[in-house]
Amino acid sequence: MKTKITELLNIKYPILQGGMAWISEHKLAAAVSNAGGAGIIAGGNAPAEIIREEIRKARALTDKPFGVNIMLMSPNAEDLARVVIEEKVAFVTTGAGNPGKFMEQWKAAGIKVIPVVPGVSLAKRMERNGADALIAEGTESGGHIGDNTTMCLVPQVVDAVSVPVIAAGGIADGRGIAASIMLGAEGVQVGTRFLAAEECQIHTNFKDLVVKAKDTDTIVTGRFTGHPCRCVKTKFSRYLVQAEKDGITPEEFESMTVGALKKAAVDGNIEEGSFLCGSVAGMVEKVQTAAEIIEEMFGKAQELLKR
Repeated sequence: MKTKITELLNIKYPILQGGMAWISEHKLAAAVSNAGGAGIIAGGNAPAEIIREEIRKARALTDKPFGVNIMLMSPNAEDLARVVIEEKVAFVTTGAGNPGKFMEQWKAAGIKVIPVVPGVSLAKRMERNGADALIAEGTESGGHIGDNTTMCLVPQVVDAVSVPVIAAGGIADGRGIAASIMLGAEGVQVGTRFLAAEECQIHTNFKDLVVKAKDTDTIVTGRFTGHPCRCVKTKFSRYLVQAEKDGITPEEFESMTVGALKKAAVDGNIEEGSFLCGSVAGMVEKVQTAAEIIEEMFGKAQELLKR
């Protein structure tokens, strides 16, 4: 399936694997890239040298393009911005901020820049700053979310900018890809479906929660902080939501959630972990290889688009 995104990133299928903190590491990224998509290593709050090592490990497993996601609110963002230049990664996706101050140096290094945007105004600003493409991410996504739904957001962003748009949020099969293409997107970003990839290194408890999830099994925490986050319903996430209703302060909320991502992804700690996951988890029914996931999704998408 050739689109502006496959041409931009030199990949076979127009699919990016989401940059999920504590989840998107070198094995998953390399597997997705080897399968014809674009794998992504998540920078998160990791020290720069850890991400440098992840990049080099991925490069040992694949000769295909892959990228790094940089969370701009991270205290390590400037260090990561330098590392991706030194390691000559193919592209960078960004979130939680404006990558404007890094744009010139990334572009000079030949790195494609693809910011994640939750709305039209930021999309326009990113295009003016020189973004090569944009990821329009709907509120159905796992992790930090905006307010607009994918179906409403994507066509509005497509109409507002001239660079290629990638749809994200609530996409887990070929129907989601076909729908995204019909909305004007040139590709998709998928996170939750890849949680069930064999190459994804998350704890078995995390994978089990995703595979067993129903359509109503995600919840949004932290709305009152201005940084809402979608995750699997657990005793812990329900407790956080109740604490918000009871008048907890943002500082108290932060202290309760520090380290919760690692506790989920690495330790599988059901009692204290925050298992970030999109609302489409109910469609993820089994563990497969990254290649099987991609081939299945695009086989169905191409079948639908030919009708």
